Amino acid sequence: MDVTEPLETKPCAVCKEIKPITQFLRRTGKRSSMGSRRGACRACRKAKTAAVMPADAQLQDQKAMRRRAQANKPRLSPPMPSIPLPNDPAALKTTRQGTIWMRGKTDKGRRWYQEIELELAVTLVKEHAAVIVNRHTIRRLFSNKDFRRYILERDNHICYFCGEFGDTIDHMLPRAKGGHTTPVNCVCACNACNQSKADQDLQVFMKYEEDRP
Repeated sequence: MDVTEPLETKPCAVCKEIKPITQFLRRTGKRSSMGSRRGACRACRKAKTAAVMPADAQLQDQKAMRRRAQANKPRLSPPMPSIPLPNDPAALKTTRQGTIWMRGKTDKGRRWYQEIELELAVTLVKEHAAVIVNRHTIRRLFSNKDFRRYILERDNHICYFCGEFGDTIDHMLPRAKGGHTTPVNCVCACNACNQSKADQDLQVFMKYEEDRP
């Protein structure tokens, strides 16, 4: 005589139908035990998921529409600040110590910093020897070797005073009288003219050269 064991069943908490225990999910956590199952059957869970999905899809569509609207919204460009041009000397302002920071590089590439007067900083910027980094700082454009090579190549190694071959640099306004080492104030010169001019003004030296027999 065959004895058939009855199937384990459980009433569904939603539809109240008695269904096999396999239609229910196992419990986990503190409420779990041997054979413990959740209250809703598989069919009721599917029906609940199907009812919730359209609402979620509608919410996702609304979020997508808001994102597209934000992306297509024209962006207003920020107002441009009224700051002078980068190399306008009027943009320079002294620090609390009343000076301007000047920085540069040596011939070997080592960085250096120095405090200078505002008047000197303005002159260096105007005569194309430095550029403005910020309102308190300027940067030298050339190291010593780079500046010498730049002047000689710019003037094609031709002496500014006599037109002969030149391989030295001379200040048209001597440094002893307030001249600076800038592209505007420096020219190529031969060794003889450089020695003869010394610390004379340009006009005095040129007149002397013209009057010399």
